Amino acid sequence: MSKRKRKPPVRRATEQKTSRREETSERKSASANRKSATSPKTRKKPKKNIYTAKDLLFGKDNYVLMIGGLVLIIIGMMLMNGGGMADENTWNSDSIYSFRRITLAPLVILLGLGLEIVAIFKQPKEETVVTTTTEE
Repeated sequence: MSKRKRKPPVRRATEQKTSRREETSERKSASANRKSATSPKTRKKPKKNIYTAKDLLFGKDNYVLMIGGLVLIIIGMMLMNGGGMADENTWNSDSIYSFRRITLAPLVILLGLGLEIVAIFKQPKEETVVTTTTEE
């Protein structure tokens, strides 16, 4: 049996692909031409984004309340921390089931979460603009 070799399809001049080296060299020369065409004096600097207090989602009071809620949550977690036994062979229920860990710490965490909810839903104060009208 003889194997026939397939001939590659004939491409027209418009369909012929250039090699990668030629493509990259063309891109580099094009970008160099663009750079030389614009001098540093005529090049525009990009504008910096300047945000004002009006652009922020929440007001200053909201952010202060959010930080306060986060601090309360962290304090509650620190109150809940601990509970290790001094001796592995003895059981001390007072160290694990103390008022601080079972009651106080969860209440402090819930207060922090409640403060976070209030901070999110509180409407920021609107600035009042006083306009004066002259009567003619």
